[in-house]
Amino acid sequence: MTDPASPAAAVASAELACLDGQVSPTGETFIPVTDDGFIRGDGVFEVVRVYDGRPFALPDHLDRLERSAGNLRLGEGVPRADLADEARELLAARGGAEFDGCLRLIFTRGGRRLLLTEPVPPGADRPRLGFVPYAPTRVLDGIKSLSYAGNMLCSRLARERGFDEALMVTPHGRVLEAPTASIFWVGPDGALSTPPLEDHILASITRDRLMRLVDVRERPLTSDELLHASEAFLASTTREVQAVGGVEEHSFDGPGELTRAAATALREHIRAELAATG
Repeated sequence: MTDPASPAAAVASAELACLDGQVSPTGETFIPVTDDGFIRGDGVFEVVRVYDGRPFALPDHLDRLERSAGNLRLGEGVPRADLADEARELLAARGGAEFDGCLRLIFTRGGRRLLLTEPVPPGADRPRLGFVPYAPTRVLDGIKSLSYAGNMLCSRLARERGFDEALMVTPHGRVLEAPTASIFWVGPDGALSTPPLEDHILASITRDRLMRLVDVRERPLTSDELLHASEAFLASTTREVQAVGGVEEHSFDGPGELTRAAATALREHIRAELAATG
């Protein structure tokens, strides 16, 4: 057994990067400062959840990366086969089955392909959400771009008000999504719902899986209706299904029945798919 204090253990637990096929420690990996992915946020990315060294839904993430790159007119197509091969190589170097975390995929205007291993981001068990006004940039519909400063600012603004995370709401009061997650809620009719993609929200892979696993309706959500919901949860690659503790002044007693059912269904689906892909 490796001594946790040994150099070998330190290397095994260090985060790694793969830049254009070359694996090295993240802290020693650099791209040219002239790359527009850095200067202008002109590029696309994906974050993949990794369970025991196995990336979940990697083909779906590569599909969306390709769509994003095409919609952003990045020029050359995404080198999908290279990214898939490099993902396997990087995860093996990071510890294989010993690694449980995330894999970030980046493709820039400068043609750089970058993969990073990362820990699962920390967060509150049942986050409290605060409304932040937000107007979606229509031209970026269907694009998961590196231009994420607006989303990150929304999170900071909510935290300045004492909340754990933001919930982005249009100036007209229509609820969209959290900066890095989809929102689901249970209204007075007892049905589980989520905002439609036509409201210019991200076509989330986790959202799509949940809509196939449990009974969910797509319909617009107003901030007033959410403040009278009986349950709410966030869903994303890194969160899976995460019960919401409250929205603005409205609190939820605990994870409700439909939230628990969605969390169980998604977790079982992840286990089954990982087992099937071996």
